[in-house]
Amino acid sequence: MQYRTLGRTGVSVSSLVLGAMNFGTLGRTTQDDVSAIVDAALEGGINFIDTADMYSGGESEELVGKAIAGRRDDIVLATKVWGPMGDERNHRGSSRRWIITELENSLRRLGVDHVDLYQVHRWDATTSDEETLSALTDLQRSGKIRYFGSSTFPAYRIVEAQWASRENHLGRYVTEQPSYSILQRGIESHVLPVAEEYGLGVLAWSPLASGWLSGAIREGKEVTTSRSTLMPQRFDTAIAANRAKLDAVEKLVVVADEAGLTLIELALGFVTAHPAVTSAIIGPRTLEHLTSQLAGADTVLSGDVLDAIDQIVAPGLDLAPDEKVDTPPALLDASLRRR
Repeated sequence: MQYRTLGRTGVSVSSLVLGAMNFGTLGRTTQDDVSAIVDAALEGGINFIDTADMYSGGESEELVGKAIAGRRDDIVLATKVWGPMGDERNHRGSSRRWIITELENSLRRLGVDHVDLYQVHRWDATTSDEETLSALTDLQRSGKIRYFGSSTFPAYRIVEAQWASRENHLGRYVTEQPSYSILQRGIESHVLPVAEEYGLGVLAWSPLASGWLSGAIREGKEVTTSRSTLMPQRFDTAIAANRAKLDAVEKLVVVADEAGLTLIELALGFVTAHPAVTSAIIGPRTLEHLTSQLAGADTVLSGDVLDAIDQIVAPGLDLAPDEKVDTPPALLDASLRRR
C-alpha cells in the first residue's frame, strides 16, 4: 500500500480508500459481510474509510461504526451530509440548521465522538458558502470534526468557497471528492488544476467507472452487475456514450494484458498516478471484490502505458458527459440560461 499526505493537513492516508456506499440495503450486505470487508481492508493497509449519511438511509454508517468499534483511533473516518434523509423538506441540504443536526445523527450512528473528515456531498445552490462554512467551522472548533471537505463540486464553486473562507475568516475545505476514471477524464481540465492550486486533497470516487473497468463488462457478454440493475440506461450499448465506453474497454484490456496487469489494476493505477489525486475510493460489495481491488494498491504505470491510455481516451475527455453530476446547473436546465 502507498501512503500520501491528505492535502496540506499532515494526515497520512492510504492510496486506496474503503468506500462504504455498498454497505447495507443498497449492496445487500450484512453486518458480518461489512465486518469481514473492513477487517480485510485494514489488514491490506487501508487506513481510510469513507461513508455518507444517505447511504442506505443511515444503515451504512451504523454498519461501519460496529465494524470499527475498538479501533477508531487507527482509522481516518469520513462521512458526508447534504442528501435527503426522509421526506421532511429541511432534512437535507447544507444549511447550518441541517448540518449541525445531521452531524449529531451521524456520530450516533457511527458510535463515535468525532469524524476526521466531514464532507458536503454536493453543492447546494440554495445555501450560501458563508452559511455552510461558518457551521462547519464551528463544528471543527468544537472538536466534533477535524477537517471538512467538498464532494463533486464544479471547479468554479471550489474557487468561490475558498474565497468565501478567506473573505469571512472561516475554515476552508481541505479536500474535494470528484468522480474520476479512465472513461471520465473531464476533471483533468478544471477540477484537478484548481485542487492543485489550492492544495486540496483529492479523493476520487468511481475509479472503476461504475463497474465498466472491473472486467465484468465486455463485448458479447451479458451485463449482470448490480449497478446495471439499478441504472440500466448507463449500460445499454445501443446508447452512443455506452458504446464508446465499451469500445474503449476492449482497447484498454489489450493495454492491461501487454503490461501484465488486470483491468482493475490498470484503472486504479491510472487514477492514483495523477499528481493531484491523493487516493482512489473503492466500493467493494464482497471480499472477492476487495481482494481484486487491493491488488491495485501498489500499481505504478509506466509512461508508455499512460501514453497508450491517452490514445484511447484523450486527456480531459468524458466519454459519457451526461452522467456527470458536477455540471453547472445552467447547462442542464434551459430556463437558467434563457432571459
